[in-house]
Amino acid sequence: MNQYFTSVELEKAYRLINHGPATLVSACHDGITNVMAASWVCGLDFKPAKLTVVLDKSAFTRQLIEKSNKFVIQVPNAKQAEMVHYLGTHSKANNHNKLSDVGVECFYVDGIEQPLVSGCSAWLYCELIPLEANQRDHDLFIGEVKAAWADSRIFRDGHWQFETAADEWKSLHYIAGKHFYKTGEALDVK
Repeated sequence: MNQYFTSVELEKAYRLINHGPATLVSACHDGITNVMAASWVCGLDFKPAKLTVVLDKSAFTRQLIEKSNKFVIQVPNAKQAEMVHYLGTHSKANNHNKLSDVGVECFYVDGIEQPLVSGCSAWLYCELIPLEANQRDHDLFIGEVKAAWADSRIFRDGHWQFETAADEWKSLHYIAGKHFYKTGEALDVK
């Protein structure tokens, strides 16, 4: 954790993901930790704050979430693009050293047993709202956001600071085949 790690009001937590970034999903159960990339993450509600994430049945992280009923959504940035791609194309089921191979460092917040990935721009700690039919039939998981944080160098006063941020801080938007876009210029309308 660093000096820029600051709390975000839960009613504004959706702002951390409403621009559609590629995300990282981390979870831990029974001493086993994993992190995977996910692009299909969406805000669902304001109060209580909720989000959705699509997790394929083959995802190792999904098993950890189903057992622990907890997970963290992270918003990585451009300087983490190679790590994000690696985490999205390699499974811990096939490589138990997946996290160390790509240099993932995690940290923990007091009272929360789920890992947070270091170096990201935002983190949303969620508790699973188990809806077995959604999970089984659509791979759709719903989480209630219980705590949220952001790096104040890029997210302050409830808003992203992409206009003034260095390029390395821009969030990622995954297209396909190792191809990402970085968050672009702002456009305000009247």
